[in-house]
Amino acid sequence: AFQAAWAAACKVAASTVVVPAKFIFLVGPISFSGPYCQANIVFQLDGTIIAPTDSKPWGKGILQWLEFTKLKGITVQGKGIIDGRGSGWWLEAPYEDPYDDERKLIIPLNNTVQERPPMPALRFYGSFNVTVTGITIQNSPQCHLKFDNCIGVVVHDMSVSSPGDSPNTDGIHLQNSKDVLIHGTTLACGDDCVSIQTGCSNVYIHNVNCGPGHGISIGSLGKDNTKACVSNITVRDIMMHNTMNGVRIKTWQGGSGNVQGVLFSNIQVSEVQLPIVIDQFYCDKRTCKNQTAAVALSGITYEKIRGTYTVKPVHLACSDSLPCIGVTLSAIQLKPMQERYHLYDPFCWQSYGELTTPTVPPIACLQIGKPPNNKVQSNYDVC
Repeated sequence: AFQAAWAAACKVAASTVVVPAKFIFLVGPISFSGPYCQANIVFQLDGTIIAPTDSKPWGKGILQWLEFTKLKGITVQGKGIIDGRGSGWWLEAPYEDPYDDERKLIIPLNNTVQERPPMPALRFYGSFNVTVTGITIQNSPQCHLKFDNCIGVVVHDMSVSSPGDSPNTDGIHLQNSKDVLIHGTTLACGDDCVSIQTGCSNVYIHNVNCGPGHGISIGSLGKDNTKACVSNITVRDIMMHNTMNGVRIKTWQGGSGNVQGVLFSNIQVSEVQLPIVIDQFYCDKRTCKNQTAAVALSGITYEKIRGTYTVKPVHLACSDSLPCIGVTLSAIQLKPMQERYHLYDPFCWQSYGELTTPTVPPIACLQIGKPPNNKVQSNYDVC
């Protein structure tokens, strides 16, 4: 029924596909695809769409559940719900080695090999002028909402909801996408509220509630010696409660490329373990070998980041071979929760920049100015 409705709508510009209210639809993996569809189709979701909970409908090699691909002007809107019914899959997630990339994860179950369900509940690929508004996406087996290779994305006034202990359930995942606006949205999940991956530029995120979850992250970038390029990212006017991190940049040793032009502003944190994080030694296994190559980080500004933390207020761990440059801290006021926790002082390593105001606590570890030999401008870092 969904495919038939889409086939009809595809032929008519600015048509609307209606998923009516008060009905629940069990839908297997499906692709609403172009590139030969007319422009500006609206997918009006007022009912509830639920995912299969057994493995057979998923088949092999499918990377998503509900996908919109190669479209010009696609809007998903309404008061409806997309329910991934992921709890059965979460139980099978391995405790170690978080699923942090595109590879399929094979899990033995009852002496058989079972493929995990696809990464995102709702995925947009290779599309222009995408809007998602009003809907709720909940309990995805993994990532809730993903944009791949899209230009012109607006997400507003929608919500993501899954438990804080659900594994790898990112709220919104951005990859190779440009000109992205996310606002007025509530994101509660078990992983990053927003994850910004390589190939993203001109991303503006504001007025978002995040928590539970792992905060708002750029990365992880540069895994397996890959090149990563991220630029012009603004994250402001955010409320974070009970998250693992606040605003974070994470890169693997051995990568190349750069992250430049990042502003984190007016972030209110409450009971956040690590509000400000740069981790250029990211590793999702027990050990990762040391490598000299790195994704270069420059022009990272943190301003008006205030509230309470439970472990450490600031952790800036940058590469030995390519120190972080242009790290600016201003109006930072982070206070510990009660002394029931073992608390740590701010930590900096190979981090260069400036403090434009006094901070609470004092961040004396930031090195003022530039590194003695400014290695950042090497050829392989050019994006």
